[in-house]
Amino acid sequence: MSLEEVLAYRFRNPELLELSLTHRSSGQSGDGGLSNERLEYLGDAVLDLVVAHELFSAHPDWSEGELTWTRAALVNARALAQCARGFELGVHVRLGKSERQGKGAEKDSILANVLEAVVGAIYLDGGLDPVRDLVRRWFAEALAEGAAPRERDPKMRFQEWVHRRYRSTPTWRVLQDSGDERDPERFTSAAIVKGLILGRGVGGTKRAAERAAALDALSKEHEV
Repeated sequence: MSLEEVLAYRFRNPELLELSLTHRSSGQSGDGGLSNERLEYLGDAVLDLVVAHELFSAHPDWSEGELTWTRAALVNARALAQCARGFELGVHVRLGKSERQGKGAEKDSILANVLEAVVGAIYLDGGLDPVRDLVRRWFAEALAEGAAPRERDPKMRFQEWVHRRYRSTPTWRVLQDSGDERDPERFTSAAIVKGLILGRGVGGTKRAAERAAALDALSKEHEV
């Protein structure tokens, strides 16, 4: 099945789709060539707009905060990468040799960026309507009647609490790294404020470990 069939959208200008799949590492971006970075920039903004509008329309009873937290949960790099894996976008990405050898098509950052570029290409080719159709398919669960809003990111909650209490900004430190990419507890991270460790957490990624550390710190201060 072609990517256009998976997307349920046929491009009037197929070159836009090809460009959206071209990562800067491919070598085609040098010497005046092009990559998908400009389309990624556009797609990021379009996706934010369409997701915000669809959530606003689907959930008239949600507060501004609930809409904001849910949108952030849907369009962050990790969530978009998972969406991209759902229709095997990685097999279509054009990468340079080093990125291919480094399994770049499996990286969250690359998958999320390419997905945004594809959205940008669809918007340029067909406007907002086909993007809206994709968003309704990709995020059907969050847009369904009776869906619950996503919780605010614990790192954000912790940062806000630190600002209120200490008038400072927290930092994060990796205390341990097993080096095993398949280890669900590969990283141990610390949430640090003014040199003091307020929380510790473990996770398969740095982000997951930092979130766990933030929750640990908040729970100790009864702010969860």
